[in-house]
Amino acid sequence: MTRAGFVAILGRPNVGKSTLVNQLVGTKITITAASPNTTRHAVRGIVSEGDTQVILVDTPGLHRPKTTLGGRLNDTARSAADGVDVVCAVIDASSAIGPGDRHVIETMIGQGRPDGGPQLVVVVNKIDRPGREAVAAQLLAAAVAVEEVATDMGRASVAERVEYFPVSAKSGEGTATLLAFLTEQMPESPFLFPDEEVSDVTEATWIAELVREQLVRKTKQELPHSIHCRVAEFEWPHVTVEILVERESQKGMVIGKGGQLLKDVGIAARRQLPEGLYLELRVRVEPGWQKRDDVLDRFGY
Repeated sequence: MTRAGFVAILGRPNVGKSTLVNQLVGTKITITAASPNTTRHAVRGIVSEGDTQVILVDTPGLHRPKTTLGGRLNDTARSAADGVDVVCAVIDASSAIGPGDRHVIETMIGQGRPDGGPQLVVVVNKIDRPGREAVAAQLLAAAVAVEEVATDMGRASVAERVEYFPVSAKSGEGTATLLAFLTEQMPESPFLFPDEEVSDVTEATWIAELVREQLVRKTKQELPHSIHCRVAEFEWPHVTVEILVERESQKGMVIGKGGQLLKDVGIAARRQLPEGLYLELRVRVEPGWQKRDDVLDRFGY
């Protein structure tokens, strides 16, 4: 008998969802950066061990949107929790539980039912930062927040089914215990992906995302939100990635003085790509794309 199922990973921006998914899968399948909302699509990481397959769904951070894009990212995160077998709400061990975390907990509780539904899990991440006592206090605070939110929603009994796991996605501490628990929750099913696959991300999307990851890391303030990357041409070994920004002034910022920033981005991205691949980067202005439904549709958001 084989088992397989889906686990939605929810959380506010920068709680370490993508790092956690990468750690559980055992390889990098989703990009990471300190900038909020680095993840823009639901990315599936696949763990196949023995007769069980766990499909982890990394999601954009739930936040208070300022643009049409932001609203669509929230919709993507919420819809990823529909029909899954486990919903994980990720909370930062080193930060007080605030309104953003409570909204994530509310989204998680909303998927539960007193008589069943998906298993609900709270993951307290980044336990490598505070001391042991602080982690214990955060676990208690998370349990209190879950009970309060569930009671306010008229779902107090759902809170009793929530499990709690302290982990460090960065170091891996506690993640084996979490993965073992997730594996136990998978229903009887044939494998949903070939057992050698670790992600559903296409090669073209992965290349564009690696370029965006480096741009997000090397640019500052609000510019990362204005960047979209896509593969414009792909004929091995030549790949052209188009970098879109919203204003002409941003184009110069992405290119950098003498083209140095764009050159550095290309070098950093190539280090993670197959040997022999030729990567060309182009920068183009797409005015106000974050607020334009027609462009967001075209970009697949």
